[in-house]
Amino acid sequence: MDLFDQIAKQYYQKYVPLAERVRPQCLENFFGQENIFEAGSPVGMIVRGEGIANLIFWGPPGTGKTTLARLLARHLNSHFEQISAVHSGKKELQEIEKQSRERIRFYNRGTVLFIDEIHRFNKAQQDGLLDAVESGVYTLMGATTENPSFELNSALLSRCRVVILDLLSEKAVEKIVLRALEDKERGLGKTNIQISDKALKELIRIANGDARSALNILELSAMASAERYKTLPPSDSRTIEPVDLSHGLDKRSILYDKTGEEHYNLISAFIKSVRGSDPQAAVYYLARMLEGGEDPVFIARRLCILASEDIGNADPQAAILAASISQTVQMIGLPEARIPLSQLALYLSLAPKSNASYLAISQAQQEVAKSGAIGVPKKILNAPTDLMKELEYGNDYHYAHDYEDGFYPEFLLPEAIESMKFYHPTEYGFEKHMKQRLEELEKRRKKTLSGKRHRDNRSRKKM
Repeated sequence: MDLFDQIAKQYYQKYVPLAERVRPQCLENFFGQENIFEAGSPVGMIVRGEGIANLIFWGPPGTGKTTLARLLARHLNSHFEQISAVHSGKKELQEIEKQSRERIRFYNRGTVLFIDEIHRFNKAQQDGLLDAVESGVYTLMGATTENPSFELNSALLSRCRVVILDLLSEKAVEKIVLRALEDKERGLGKTNIQISDKALKELIRIANGDARSALNILELSAMASAERYKTLPPSDSRTIEPVDLSHGLDKRSILYDKTGEEHYNLISAFIKSVRGSDPQAAVYYLARMLEGGEDPVFIARRLCILASEDIGNADPQAAILAASISQTVQMIGLPEARIPLSQLALYLSLAPKSNASYLAISQAQQEVAKSGAIGVPKKILNAPTDLMKELEYGNDYHYAHDYEDGFYPEFLLPEAIESMKFYHPTEYGFEKHMKQRLEELEKRRKKTLSGKRHRDNRSRKKM
């Protein structure tokens, strides 16, 4: 090693973050994600030399997407080219394609092009990858935290295999942390620093399955521990304690992106918990969204929809309460808005459920699309002009309040669909009473209709 190499190594140890320094150099040190190496999987086939594929790694931050791409490129004995979709453009892609062709021609060596945050490429940029990917000029490996089916166009996605990386298990994070502590060449091994069991357990909890986060916290906590030991008697070793972790992270990082995949995952889990009458789950997912910075107005708006779609007339007060609390949330804002949101989520969770109103309007819209603009019965048309009166608009109309119980038993749908039913009340909550009322009114209508048909038949016979 010459002087320049020594200088570079010293700089690397001093200034390059621990998470980058201890990045695994072989698959044996890649902890977690065991399922993606199974036989027959895209990654498993590459590792076993059974084939090669263009891959899209989809998963949360710190789950090994970049590291895995580098390791697979090394396994394939290919040149590794890494770019970020945030900073790269068409010109850089063209140059990479040119160099990749030359590498094949002159050195018989392939290229793995790794594009970090590939979802940031627009449609034109994604289309620009197709020719090189299809012809095998390079093997494409992309990383994204967003759902590829939403963010990548179908042409590119059809040429790639999606590999899903999950949050790392606690055991995997523990292995990664302990390896960093023991590694004397790239990690903290030379510092002779340890970590207490209590601090290790807390660090793993805080990291929440994110290896990069775990190593960043470890590095900052080690620095904090060094400062703390300066006030203590000299010692040959140091131990990271829970008190040091507070310097590594001020507040637990919550995995959440208000415009990304986790946004949709959590709002879906929240709504399904309320719909499923599980108040414990509902308030938990509400807390997750609020801690992640979700807009409380958005949450209130979704609950207003749910109050009618999933509860409706089973508890008519639900929609009223939702509208009221939605206004309250807009008026007071966070942090206080969390309280009425919690109240509403819990109320709606325990309310009786009915989607009959939702089904009624959906079925009615389907019928309109199917049968078109059927003429409205003349008897319920307004007749503000003499001409309309001559055309018998409003004739034979019965003003409901002129009759007992404020009801006149007649059918007001167009005759072509007179017998159709769109609203089917359930037996739950207040809707049970509505169902009884509807059945009573329908009996009276049918009786009137039956009598009308009987009179019409008698009139025809006389004629």
